[in-house]
Amino acid sequence: MKRNLLAALLACVGVAAVQPAVASDSGTLKKIKETKTLVIGFRESSVPFSYLDNQQKPIGYSMDLCNKVVDSVKAKLKMPDLNVQLQPVTSANRIPLLQNGTVDMECGSTTNSVKRQEQVSFGNTTFVTNVKVVVKKNSGIKTLADLNDQPIATTSGTTSVQLIKQHEKGANINFKEIYGKDHAESFLLVANDRAKAFVMDDILIAGLVANSEKPSDYMFLPEVLRTEPYGIMIRKDDPEFKAAVDEVLNGLMKSGEINKMYAKWFNSSIPPKNINLNFPMSPELKEAIAKPNSVGVN
Repeated sequence: MKRNLLAALLACVGVAAVQPAVASDSGTLKKIKETKTLVIGFRESSVPFSYLDNQQKPIGYSMDLCNKVVDSVKAKLKMPDLNVQLQPVTSANRIPLLQNGTVDMECGSTTNSVKRQEQVSFGNTTFVTNVKVVVKKNSGIKTLADLNDQPIATTSGTTSVQLIKQHEKGANINFKEIYGKDHAESFLLVANDRAKAFVMDDILIAGLVANSEKPSDYMFLPEVLRTEPYGIMIRKDDPEFKAAVDEVLNGLMKSGEINKMYAKWFNSSIPPKNINLNFPMSPELKEAIAKPNSVGVN
């Protein structure tokens, strides 16, 4: 009887001992190795992070960063001919498609928030943005308080418009939300006067304004609603793949190569209209590069 009990205990210990190895061998890297495929989720209109050029090819700052990760994964898995697939995602479906395994990492303009970390994980911060409001100069709207009873554009799957109520100047106003399926459609609602304002990250708005027919028609309201970090989004509870992503990003930050990549997309002429966004690197991003981290915003 004692021998049987001892054997059972040893069996349990043996199972417990191998469980960590199984868990660590069941993430994204294993999936990529078994399927011989890595799927990148990209955005179609998040200039200059992830968007389509004139040939409908995804390009941008985030795409360049993710391509560096791809090169590293190929070397790590010894799979130089790894098949890389590109899957368009939206603000509304990016998390579900990551969770269900349709995409392996999302390379766009996604804010790393504590709330989202309940569902997904993020690589180290690659950009820091301010959430602001854009309006037409001739709208008569000069501050958040002027948005009372006005229609405001917001992109499905995002939460930026809710920040208006959290600001002291917007706490007591009422407004109607009009939804666009992506940032380009949301901005178009303002351009076509269906909405009076669009609430979104300042750099994304800057990209849309720069590529509009009349960039001089638009202006930012003075209030900053929140400062947010961006990161490459990956599946939750996958420490091996997060380590692989962060190893690449940290290397780019330490070598200074990420500064050249930033200059390419934010301070140089970019496709499709060869417009320069003239968007200097913020002190907050410089700090994130100096001290890499994946801390989310509340």
